[in-house]
Amino acid sequence: MNASNTQIQMRKGILEFCILHIIARGEVYASDMLEELTDAKMIVAEGTLYPLLQRLKKASLVTYKWVESESGPPRKYYSITEEGKGFLDSLNDTWASLVSSTQMITSKH
Repeated sequence: MNASNTQIQMRKGILEFCILHIIARGEVYASDMLEELTDAKMIVAEGTLYPLLQRLKKASLVTYKWVESESGPPRKYYSITEEGKGFLDSLNDTWASLVSSTQMITSKH
């Protein structure tokens, strides 16, 4: 069994949660999200982010707007919707429960 495969799956499992947190802070450009996720070692490949953003948009959890750029083509900036905020609140509750449960199990010797 390969530990890196399991680690990748663990990251993928919480990637949506992390992306929603980043977007919930305020309007954000996809490349800035990608940079933060990469710095945090949370994203495996660049091609992972854009399909996930599209799914979040389709689910009405995020929206975007085009903003003209002085140095190139317009940029797409993402923001969280009210529905997305409620969804993120639910994920926060689940995350807190998972952390607590995991710590309970992993702290025993």
